[in-house]
Amino acid sequence: MLENALDHLVRGIVEHPDDVVVRRHDGRRGEMLEVRVHPDDLGRVIGRSGRTASALRTVVSALANGRSIRVDIVDTDRVR
Repeated sequence: MLENALDHLVRGIVEHPDDVVVRRHDGRRGEMLEVRVHPDDLGRVIGRSGRTASALRTVVSALANGRSIRVDIVDTDRVR
């Protein structure tokens, strides 16, 4: 459910909605939602001074009903 909500929110922000991918991972510190977008849309999702990313994290936390959820916006240009 949270993945779908985050996917819907991010697709409304970006110019390349078909390139949005949201994946869920379970880790030691709780659930993590990983967001990948087209490289040209990364700035839109992060926002000025990180405000958009922070707002997305706030909405997901509110929907999580107290569960520990992390939202990670992945830079696809970065080489691992």
